[in-house]
Amino acid sequence: MQNQNSQAPSQTDSQVPAKQESLLVNLVCNLLIPTLILTKLSSESYLGIKLAIVVALTFPIVYGVHDFFSRGKLNFFSALGVVSVSLTGGISLMELDAIYIAIKEASIPAIFGVATLLSLKTSQPLIHTFLLNEAILDLQNINRALATNGRMQEFDKLLVNASWILAGSFFLSSLLNYLLAVIILTAEPGTVAFNEQLGKMTALSFPVIALPAILVLTADLFYLFKGITRLTGIPLEDIIKQK
Repeated sequence: MQNQNSQAPSQTDSQVPAKQESLLVNLVCNLLIPTLILTKLSSESYLGIKLAIVVALTFPIVYGVHDFFSRGKLNFFSALGVVSVSLTGGISLMELDAIYIAIKEASIPAIFGVATLLSLKTSQPLIHTFLLNEAILDLQNINRALATNGRMQEFDKLLVNASWILAGSFFLSSLLNYLLAVIILTAEPGTVAFNEQLGKMTALSFPVIALPAILVLTADLFYLFKGITRLTGIPLEDIIKQK
């Protein structure tokens, strides 16, 4: 990595801005525009029920595909978002009962929660992917300090605890996803009212679902970082990679 940077600094510098994800654009494409289309343009005077669903869900899908090409690699969460949105669109267009959307909304984070716990039995727990990431932390420095201090066993226990907290955030998201869908989607599928409720559910998904999950993940991250600094004796600023 260092050799690459020294050989072509200008190229690296020019690529960095393109790889930064804009939270505003993310929210506009994934929440604001789909919500407005579903709630305001679903009547026959505008797009109609089915076309409104197609147009509304096109924005998150296009955003996910664009994210893939702009970064030059697969962003797992963007890919998952595309799959999730496509499933929601398919269920809505087929006019299936709303319970199927609720089950779909709950199943994806629940699968992540179960996978996080099951991965503890493998050589690469998912906590490494989500929080203990080498793109963020200087893992070589951390492992060297843990080995020197003889704290590897305590570190493994720290990862187990952090994994349970991480899984808890997924299970919380699963429960909130299900409750939000069940409470809001009460209209008959294939109606303007159902589209409007689908738009309302999309709008509420961030404050009702994402924010609590983010708070739990943030707490988990602080717990993990505090444990790492305690076990290694290295200040936090020395183990976080600087851009």
